[in-house]
Amino acid sequence: MNSATLNPATVPDSQVDTATVVVVDDDAATRAMLADYLEDNGLKVVCCDGGPALRAILATTRPSLVVLDLNMPGEDGLSLIRFLKATGDVPIIMLTASASLVDRVVGLELGADDYIAKPCELRELLARIRSVLRRSGSIREEGVPLPAAPATPNRTVRFGTKSLDLDARVLVDGEGIEHALTASEFQLLKAFAEHPRRVLSRERLLELAQARDAEAFDRAIDVRITRIRRKVEPDPRRPRVIKTVRGGGYVFTPEA
Repeated sequence: MNSATLNPATVPDSQVDTATVVVVDDDAATRAMLADYLEDNGLKVVCCDGGPALRAILATTRPSLVVLDLNMPGEDGLSLIRFLKATGDVPIIMLTASASLVDRVVGLELGADDYIAKPCELRELLARIRSVLRRSGSIREEGVPLPAAPATPNRTVRFGTKSLDLDARVLVDGEGIEHALTASEFQLLKAFAEHPRRVLSRERLLELAQARDAEAFDRAIDVRITRIRRKVEPDPRRPRVIKTVRGGGYVFTPEA
């Protein structure tokens, strides 16, 4: 196995043609199994056993995605999700041995992009990693070509103080500065952009955002909308771009 363990000096640099996945799990056998399988399928893998080692790795490299065990001794996975989202927008897939809906909801509310139960089916984990990388617009995987550049100019939709670039999957402010979005935030904004001035119920948003875990995503929608409003509303306390419709859901009201 060629994956690095706890020495940050051995961590490979991210490259434009290969996704680097960090696997965080306190169980050595699980780390080895995941690393072997993911590397056999063309991904670069860096392994660590908890928060301190993860912080050391992040000091030297920028991963494309983090696979994170929630149930670790010491600093647990939920605390590490908070840390990761406070320091950047790296996509996160949660590994959890618990079937608790609460764990899934809290993780999604904190910004995780997906989850998979342990013990996991390796092919399913690989499929979810590829799916999250595609949705987030992260570094492409080795051997997978980048999407062709659009023949037409980028599609943009104005959202309050920002513009949503539907092709680049980023928010751009008036000075041209890009503001990264999580995969779930982009999917929600895309749904609003494609259905302006229409009231979208939570059920409809779940469908449009292609949410896999409908129950968990439904409970996290309000938190995600709050985060989006902080990014696009002139005054998030008095939203006028994405409005709440009591008993109905949400409506995107573009400026005339």
